[in-house]
Amino acid sequence: MLASKLTGPGLSTGPRVPNVEKCVEKSLTKVITAGIVISVIVLQKPVRPATQGVPAGALFFYKFQVVTRQMAKPFLTYQQQIEKLRTEKGLIISNEAYAEAMLRQNSYFALITGYKHLFKNKTTKKYKDGTKFEDIVTLYEFDRGLRELFLKYLCRVERHIRSLLSYYFSEKHGETQEKYLDKANYRYTGADVVRVDRLVYKLTSIIHNPDSQYEYIRHYVSQNHNVPLWVLLNTVTFGTLSKMYMLLPQDIQIKISTNFQGINESQLGSILSILSRFRNVCAHNERLFSYRVKASIPDLLLHQKLSLPKTGVQYSCGKSDLFAVVIALRYLLSKNDFLTLKQELVLLINKFKRSTTAIQEKELLSAMGFPENWTSITRFRKL
Repeated sequence: MLASKLTGPGLSTGPRVPNVEKCVEKSLTKVITAGIVISVIVLQKPVRPATQGVPAGALFFYKFQVVTRQMAKPFLTYQQQIEKLRTEKGLIISNEAYAEAMLRQNSYFALITGYKHLFKNKTTKKYKDGTKFEDIVTLYEFDRGLRELFLKYLCRVERHIRSLLSYYFSEKHGETQEKYLDKANYRYTGADVVRVDRLVYKLTSIIHNPDSQYEYIRHYVSQNHNVPLWVLLNTVTFGTLSKMYMLLPQDIQIKISTNFQGINESQLGSILSILSRFRNVCAHNERLFSYRVKASIPDLLLHQKLSLPKTGVQYSCGKSDLFAVVIALRYLLSKNDFLTLKQELVLLINKFKRSTTAIQEKELLSAMGFPENWTSITRFRKL
């Protein structure tokens, strides 16, 4: 139990009153065992004259906060999971064999916990009337299709950035590994010192790992005693690649960013950081359609041309959601690639709409961060 005094305008404070704490502790014993977080404020008026300069009869305010862990969720067999969904949650399950097969294949956590939210009644916490087990599976499979689609195009952007970064860095500094391992060739000042140290350590570890899983790295080390940057960058993650870009001097950043119309070197850095996180979601089979990041892409001209809704002065969509990725890809992909992406995305959404009536298109698009006019993104110029 944690006891602390409350302070503030109009509140008097004073010494501890042990008897009050004991009384509260005794009265809350049953509540604590139930696993509930609770706060209790007790007002105690001392009988005896107070000391330490506090007037006799003054009110003392004490706050006791009890923080306990929730009860652990019990293990349930597949049949028990199905029965819970049907009887406790109100989910329609007409084919138990199919439901069990899906739970075996995907797990309750990944399938049900991950995709139940759009189907739940916020008041009753049960599923909306008429919701079927198949509806959840349909959303799950739609999200899997989204991951496969976006991963394909995010990998193209990743490959493009690897090529440009290694080209322009080597153009300036040469092909020897000593150059990209030289901290002086990065923004080695202020808060970036620690980041550069980590980057160089990581790159060095790749080169000097005798058990490297990359045969071509071992070949260059043993035969050439040098691993050019255009070879090494094939081994780093999109996250490391985006961090490396952010640590490059501005002149190299500018050369890279000029390959993409409508964005500058600073905007490109922010975009790459966001895309690397979405790329990880896709690669690790996490829920994508409603994923949000804490950071956001910068305001771009397409935000304005699409007349995206705002909350105050901030755009309320297309900043840290999946539509932010669509906007970013509009700038980073070729025209033909983006048109193909859009066509595939339209087909995927239309297939979902035909497969279930449990979720309306507007509700799905809102969860994805897509405005209703999202398909208009190809009508506007990026500049």
